[in-house]
Amino acid sequence: MIFSGISINFYKYKRKLTYFRSFTTQIDNNELKVLFFGTDNFSLPSLKVLHKHNSDVKNLGVVTSFKSPANCVRQYAEQQKLRLYKWPIVAEDCRAYDLGVVVSFGHLIPTQIIKAFPLGMINVHASLLPRWRGAAPIIYAIMNGDKETGVSIMRIEPKRFDVGDIFAQKPVTIQPDVYMPELHKELAGEGANLLLEVVKGYPQTFKNPLKQNEEEASYAPKITPAVTEIDWKSMLAQDIYNRHRALFTFKALIAKFQTKSVEILDAKLPPSTLKSPFSMESPHGALEYCKERKCLQVKCAKDTFVEVFLLRIEGKKAMKAIDFNNGFLKKLPKEEMKFHCNKLAVSC
Repeated sequence: MIFSGISINFYKYKRKLTYFRSFTTQIDNNELKVLFFGTDNFSLPSLKVLHKHNSDVKNLGVVTSFKSPANCVRQYAEQQKLRLYKWPIVAEDCRAYDLGVVVSFGHLIPTQIIKAFPLGMINVHASLLPRWRGAAPIIYAIMNGDKETGVSIMRIEPKRFDVGDIFAQKPVTIQPDVYMPELHKELAGEGANLLLEVVKGYPQTFKNPLKQNEEEASYAPKITPAVTEIDWKSMLAQDIYNRHRALFTFKALIAKFQTKSVEILDAKLPPSTLKSPFSMESPHGALEYCKERKCLQVKCAKDTFVEVFLLRIEGKKAMKAIDFNNGFLKKLPKEEMKFHCNKLAVSC
């Protein structure tokens, strides 16, 4: 679908449509010269699609960090013999290019670099801006229980992250049981495709971008240790499950068992038909081993409970719930069979 004449009411309806301008005018004979900034596997699909649709390798350069030998962007650029720049760069490095493209770069771009490009710089951001500005938009979207997220192509402004005008957006549904790596991969692909539309559609796609509505802004800052802490008293089972999915493969949720920290490695919601094993008097964090489901059941806020199938206790290897039950729970009196909050979750 093609949308034109979008007014400020776009923000009211943006969750019901894909916003982009798709134009027939292409720059096949005068392609934009792009300098790409990226570092990770969210960046890579965007670099690949720009490379695939660029007829002259001289029109595409890559800026990345050389700190990590596992940097997939650097590896791809070297394999494809793209011109490669080590971050940080100077303004003179940009003058051979028309446009800077930033995708999951992780560095604030200095003003002199932004201004060195005739067309400025644009960014692929993994949310429907102005929602979830910041470093971890995918994590916060899942953790918050959002039903929808998406990708935005926006102009980079000096000295601030994720505040620039929006050239295009594409919404993506968040499935109820999706884990962060799966959504991360989907958004990386959608972002790459949308980026290509914007770059190949120049100059029309650069006309009349939409201002962000500051009143609708929310923030997704870097993940701190406090985000991994489980507060059994205040968090519902759904909250814990959302957080587990949001942090999956990045960080483990943390609880306390007796004097040791415990990492929750596999947690799920119980079937809706399953009755809680806990009484009203059971403390938050109380533990029961369910033989039929081979899991630990843990009491959460408002008489909800979550199921834990795999965990790691401090100083031990990862273990299944049955091994935790046999090695630890069976040796304890009932009143001591519980998880506590770790030190950062002070309300337990």
